[in-house]
Amino acid sequence: MRTIGIIMNGVTGRMGTRQHLERSIVAIRDQGGVPLPDGDVLMPDPILVGRNPSKLRALAERYGIERWSTDLYACLRDPYNEIYFDAQTTQLRAQAVRAAIEAGKHIYCEKPTGTSLDEALNLARMAQRRGLKHGVVQDKLFLPGLLQLKKLVDTGFFGRILSVRGEFGYWVFEGDWQEGQRPSWNYRKEEGGGIIVDMLCHWRYVLDHLFGRVTAVSCLGATHIPRRWDESGQPYDVTADDAAYTTFELEGGVIAHINSSWCVRVNRDELFELQVDGTEGSAVAGLRNCKVQHRAFTPKAVWNPDLPDPNQYRDQWVPVPLREEPDNAFKVQWEMFLKHVVLGTPFKHDLFEGAKGVQLAELGLLSWRERRWIPVPELPSE
Repeated sequence: MRTIGIIMNGVTGRMGTRQHLERSIVAIRDQGGVPLPDGDVLMPDPILVGRNPSKLRALAERYGIERWSTDLYACLRDPYNEIYFDAQTTQLRAQAVRAAIEAGKHIYCEKPTGTSLDEALNLARMAQRRGLKHGVVQDKLFLPGLLQLKKLVDTGFFGRILSVRGEFGYWVFEGDWQEGQRPSWNYRKEEGGGIIVDMLCHWRYVLDHLFGRVTAVSCLGATHIPRRWDESGQPYDVTADDAAYTTFELEGGVIAHINSSWCVRVNRDELFELQVDGTEGSAVAGLRNCKVQHRAFTPKAVWNPDLPDPNQYRDQWVPVPLREEPDNAFKVQWEMFLKHVVLGTPFKHDLFEGAKGVQLAELGLLSWRERRWIPVPELPSE
């Protein structure tokens, strides 16, 4: 068995604990490691890093992890630790990733990978020049619903794809009479918050990898709820956007539009749904499920507001069977990156891909500010 030391910085937060620690690294350890082609097994050996020793100690005890530290730089100096992972808030990420690159660690991190395109590109170039392996989390590509959607695209089910329509979001409680489901920093622009910065990084890789490169963006942001209550019950003014209404032009003429909101009550099957319409058929994919309607079975809709519509439209879609239950999306990508580090297997979700997400968020904010379409230039891959 081969062990590999991983510095996990920022895993005391909700996403870091649940998805990266519990459902990825701990799950990999519980299954006996990552099998390698030569019959050996790769076992991740994490060291939990953060600023709060009591939280780190509690996490380590809960998940049976021996190593934790509040001294990031001591962890970086230890040659046993080969990988640095970062799930901190965006504003803290670049400095720590830069230090890890300078220490010769392979890099895997959450997004956004920087507070600006220049910062994100500089990190990618630094890692590339040092000959380090590097990657960014792009979890939605590995979700069951989008995996099924990708198969439909690859097999030509849609014919010529015309448009993509997405709805993402849910009602995040303000925090006055019911605790909010998201941390208060998400609503403070000065702390790196805002749904445009958060979600356009996701939509970039989803659109690029499923339908074609994003070539232009038109984005309208909004701060619908100007006052919320933080984790200690104190009111504060919201300084970041809590909703974004964004249209994208893609290579090949496909038009995509995605609404992202923390101020919407859900009337759909899943918190995220993507409808794809093509000349031969359509599909609606969520996080877990996917359903289709072929051209041959498309009902004839006639607009007549004076009579009840005989069509039961939701009933006329056919579920795509899930042939096998996929593993957790974050865990799947972790295993891919670990193999990339140890075996050199391909891994296309690198820091340059992460920089594309930062670029789109930056241009989305510019579009909102200037009230115009913004072209999205191609970025270098090195």
